[in-house]
Amino acid sequence: MEKSRLKGREILKDYCFEPANMYSPLVLAYIGDAVYEAYVRCSIVSTGNMPVHKLHKAATGFVKAKAQSDLMEKILPLLTEKETAVFKRGRNAKSATSPKNADIVDYRRATGFEALVGYLYIAGKKDRLIELLDSCIDFNKHE
Repeated sequence: MEKSRLKGREILKDYCFEPANMYSPLVLAYIGDAVYEAYVRCSIVSTGNMPVHKLHKAATGFVKAKAQSDLMEKILPLLTEKETAVFKRGRNAKSATSPKNADIVDYRRATGFEALVGYLYIAGKKDRLIELLDSCIDFNKHE
């Protein structure tokens, strides 16, 4: 296992909330955003020491709405029926905010991606979450 993956997984230790189906898609996305960003940041930092602006630039390539939207297209065929339903609920949720630096389609797909990450995290499906996040890191490295 790569060192960066081991570090990224530190954020995914056992921590669960109420049952995942008790939360709205936007709450799942809120949690998913934090989990995904922490995973990405830990993965990037573990590749080596570098100036903070370079860390930020590298992380942005993973966490911006367009990048998440593109990743979602790639992992969609890997999802179970339940995971696809969670993604669609998140994608279709009406947010009170509008995107500043992304088009609405990418923003909504990214929200669905974040809802899926949040759902898997809260549901305690850490192995599945790691599997999908590792796939995302791999897809992003090959672009």
